[in-house]
Amino acid sequence: MAHIRIRNTNERIENEDQVLEFLTKQNVLYEHWDASKLPEHLHNKFTLSDDDKSAILATYDEEIREIAGRRGYKVWDIVALSENTPNLPEILKKFEQVHTHTEDEVRAITAGRGIFIIKGDEETGYFDVELTVGDVISVPEGQPHFFTLMDNKAIVAVRLFIEPAGWVADPFEDPSFVK
Repeated sequence: MAHIRIRNTNERIENEDQVLEFLTKQNVLYEHWDASKLPEHLHNKFTLSDDDKSAILATYDEEIREIAGRRGYKVWDIVALSENTPNLPEILKKFEQVHTHTEDEVRAITAGRGIFIIKGDEETGYFDVELTVGDVISVPEGQPHFFTLMDNKAIVAVRLFIEPAGWVADPFEDPSFVK
């Protein structure tokens, strides 16, 4: 279940209904998939073979196709990051810069934890969305944000795209952003 921290007030939102209400107000899609569907051998496995990735996609095929049909996503894949990922610090540096995209950034977490830092409306400012297994989030096209790992440094997620080539990050310079 996702938790939110509003950066300028340090307010935390942890109740599921309040999380959904807050994210909806910020134009961020939030859903939850049944994490118990995933085969046991893939729980907390962060170095994945092609067969493992196929098994995750097959497990959530119905959910993936439903959200893809509803939101126009055409392709999907799996991203797996952990301390075993070659060049993890360099990869994270690329993610950890505020940016926008010309399409939604969608993640469905199947193992581990991660965090999106998203620019909300003027009143809210930046907020953190801490994601765990089963959480699905879609940051809208053009909304400034970035993604990083949490202290566990491990995540597996389904990514969905409109453009078959995937998204490209456009840097967003924002002097109001403080890490």
